[in-house]
Amino acid sequence: MTQDVFKALADPTRRHILDELVDRDGQTLFEICARLVTKHGLGLSRQAISQHLAVLESAGLVLSRREGRYKYHDLDTEPLERIANRWLRPDTPESTP
Repeated sequence: MTQDVFKALADPTRRHILDELVDRDGQTLFEICARLVTKHGLGLSRQAISQHLAVLESAGLVLSRREGRYKYHDLDTEPLERIANRWLRPDTPESTP
């Protein structure tokens, strides 16, 4: 699981997506695409952004939920907290990798 988080964070576009979700949680794909264009100058297709979101979801960094015909994306910082706690609090028991 830790490898998935590092793989997800390795891509700058995915880091921009996470930055946007930190700024405002619960965005649709359309909203994320618009923010990436206006704030970061990234002109990627919705399909490309959707694939990046899938990588972030598989790493546990983004949770998605459906409400009607819309799909909202929320940031989940728990995987990052586990990684940080591994080195910041070494005496805390952790699951074996």
